[in-house]
Amino acid sequence: MAYFAEAFTKALNLLFSFDKELYGIISLTLRISAVSLIISSIIGIPTAAILYMKKFPGRGIILNIISTFMGLPPVVVGLFVYIMLSNQMGLFGDLRLLFTPAAMIIAQIILALPIVTGLTHTALMSLDGLVIKTSITMGASPSQLFATILREARYGIGTAVITAFGRLMAEVGAVMMVGGNVRYQTRVMTTAIALQKGMGEFQTALALGIILLLLSFIINFFLQFLKGRRV
Repeated sequence: MAYFAEAFTKALNLLFSFDKELYGIISLTLRISAVSLIISSIIGIPTAAILYMKKFPGRGIILNIISTFMGLPPVVVGLFVYIMLSNQMGLFGDLRLLFTPAAMIIAQIILALPIVTGLTHTALMSLDGLVIKTSITMGASPSQLFATILREARYGIGTAVITAFGRLMAEVGAVMMVGGNVRYQTRVMTTAIALQKGMGEFQTALALGIILLLLSFIINFFLQFLKGRRV
């Protein structure tokens, strides 16, 4: 226990030292996760609503694909994005996005999008069918019906967003492959932890892990607070 107590003390010392590199890593971690989450939510929530409201051929297959992709191995996503962005073999190699924050955002969107979409659709499926029937009876337009079901399922949608955020904050495999863990450019909290562990600096790695947990706790508490305010 003394070892963990020392690591916790070191984590606090790192935080209150206001080290520019550490705070740069924290800032980049939050920016990449936030942008990935926002884009995934903008795409995933309306997609889930459409899949819930509309019945069309192939809908079941799409839902099965989304369910499968919710458990995508991060290293597979990282490898796919790496190949697509590679200068030698990728379709988008000319964009020169590999080993940049943009590549990390792309990988994280691929990981988060199925989670947001799948969990939002599950939340919508749990709605009382009378909600839609009543809205249609009262003459609601498609856009009004869309807004109504999202409002009624806001608690479940909030859970979907928080779950996706947790996945993004903990991600290491995909961002390591496409970001390269370049100092001052693409190094985030999880890759910094992996680097310190690889160097044998276990206590520093543990201290960074504690900081990451504190960040996740604070942000999740804030998101839960917002979700509760809107219920």
